Amino acid sequence: MDIAPSDPLPEELSLVAGSLERWPVAAGGTPVLINLSENHTFRIDGANGARHVLRLHRPRYQSRTAIGSELAWLEAITDDTEIPVPRPIPGADGEIVQEVVPDRFAALFAFENGAEPQPDADLVPLFATLGRYAATLHNHIATWQQPEKFVRPIWDAVGILEASGLWGDWRKAPHVEGDTLATLAELDAALRADLRAYGTDIDRFGLIHADMRLANLLVDGEHTVLLDFDDSGFGWFLYDLAASLSFIETSPQVPALIRAWLGAYMEIRPLKPEDLRMIDTLILLRRMALLAWIGSHGETDLARAHAERFALDTATMARKYLAR
Repeated sequence: MDIAPSDPLPEELSLVAGSLERWPVAAGGTPVLINLSENHTFRIDGANGARHVLRLHRPRYQSRTAIGSELAWLEAITDDTEIPVPRPIPGADGEIVQEVVPDRFAALFAFENGAEPQPDADLVPLFATLGRYAATLHNHIATWQQPEKFVRPIWDAVGILEASGLWGDWRKAPHVEGDTLATLAELDAALRADLRAYGTDIDRFGLIHADMRLANLLVDGEHTVLLDFDDSGFGWFLYDLAASLSFIETSPQVPALIRAWLGAYMEIRPLKPEDLRMIDTLILLRRMALLAWIGSHGETDLARAHAERFALDTATMARKYLAR
């Protein structure tokens, strides 16, 4: 979600401007807010024309250890794969996570060119790229030696569907009432049962990006940068496919997008029939996660844009799933 530079956020702007001296390459730059979701993301315009991106973390969402774990994986992806991802830049003290005020953290990244892909574009080639990226990442974590203190969220049924879920309680989202509430409660129970039967063996569950949606991509010609590992954590590998369909699950392109994603993925990493049977389950699990997010992030433009229809459309999808 883009925000005009004139939007007033004096507290965050002042905090970022006063912190830039921590990074010599960004010192003296001008912060411009470009995104507000879990965190505030600023473009830092330097006097010499250089640009960087600074992410100011939302208070009490990710710990310093968890943020450091995310950035350690980003550095490993850069070292070990050819996937274009943002490059963290350490501060003058050598630390990539900076505590700018008590319990408020920030990280600086190299600037990446490109534009967010739009839902009405032909997304089939892009989804083939995402399938390759996902398979490469899933293979990477099988051999990567994680740091000793590695902490990331767990995107399982408990982490998503419980009232204390990571993104909030789906039951408190707009228009979750009456028949919609009853249908979604039935879906909740079915998803838990189906995922429990599927299990969490290491060939299907591990470290994933978990938010590989259109808003977290920058496309520049044939070059696609994968952004925002802030929600990376442990989950089912095919949840990365489900997350890539966020907010476009009802598009007529979806069957072709899934085929493109799977075709590219399986050129690099095999999938079993039982994995493929879980795609609809994981798409609906992701819908429930997004429903919870909309309910707990009502102040954002993204939540407001989807609040009116999201629960109703999820219930429609749920009825088809429950009627299998």
